[in-house]
Amino acid sequence: MTAESIPLHFRYGLHRVLDEVRVLPQAAWSVDSSPNRSDGHDYEISIDVERLNIDAASFRQMEEVARSSSSDIEQGVRTQILDTVEKRGKMHNPVTGSGGMLLGRVRHVGSKLSAHHRTLQPGDRIATLVSLSLTPLQIEQVLRVNLHAHQVSIVGTAILFDSGCYARLPANLPESVALSALDVAGAAPQVTRLCQDTRPGKRVRRVLVLGACGKSGLLVGAAAKQAGAEVVVGVESYPTALAEGSALGIYDHIWPADAADALSVADVACRDGEFDLVVSCVSAPRAEMAAILCCRQGGTVYYFSMATSFTAAALGAEGISRDIDMLIGNGYCIGHADETLALISNHTPLRELFIRRYS
Repeated sequence: MTAESIPLHFRYGLHRVLDEVRVLPQAAWSVDSSPNRSDGHDYEISIDVERLNIDAASFRQMEEVARSSSSDIEQGVRTQILDTVEKRGKMHNPVTGSGGMLLGRVRHVGSKLSAHHRTLQPGDRIATLVSLSLTPLQIEQVLRVNLHAHQVSIVGTAILFDSGCYARLPANLPESVALSALDVAGAAPQVTRLCQDTRPGKRVRRVLVLGACGKSGLLVGAAAKQAGAEVVVGVESYPTALAEGSALGIYDHIWPADAADALSVADVACRDGEFDLVVSCVSAPRAEMAAILCCRQGGTVYYFSMATSFTAAALGAEGISRDIDMLIGNGYCIGHADETLALISNHTPLRELFIRRYS
């Protein structure tokens, strides 16, 4: 069976939506996460979930709530995750609107799925490459919350629809490291495309990365350098992360600055001129204007962060008369998982840092 021959409501998971309004699962407030349904079961992959990788914006928000209301941050994050999943049937943060992705073992492969999904076998270990914000999920038990890696070990069950994608984990990286990289796998390949754009006025020689030393920032910086950017500059507010990133040889320079202070960022980062491409990987709000101020007329800003307000970006660019392309960071592009894992595997210092951070 081909994807096109599958009824749309099963292909995209609308049969799981509990909202009265007809929407897709990601936009829905709640979904049915029961492991077995009489309808749609043949069009689904069931997964025994072992680990959740929560996206940075969501995890940071939950940490802040836990820190303000409890001395035990780990328990506070655990409680919020369980509460969200119980109410919504998915790990869809109601504040940030974002999710993450998961690692687990295939339990069931529907007989009416597309042919490429039916190559899976029960027992195969996979990482989903679609957001937890649309993935039906039940949690039986939270075993451990890893604050450092933004990962949560659980016993649970999830559902993947025919429209979803996944990756088998590589043998040359620890699982937690591969999961961390796959969570942001869309970033680096899309930056590679932008750096290789040959259209008049879109040539990328100078690249600036905000949030330069987090997961996506490091991958983006490495991709830009590999794609031939002449100058790659970073901005990072965390001293430890800045020191780690500086040692990798990815960036020509990294400036210590808070991306929420747009004028300060522009003052330090644009000393030698504005940038052809600015990538915002900041997992905190109010970083939109720093990216816009640092981008030249006719350049491109690429927002790869769930903390981005696209209203603030659109009105902010208008407010300072900046004619630029502004792109939403799409977590998916063709071949993104393989490209991202290859980037880490082939860059020894970057791979070693990911192993130290996320193992």
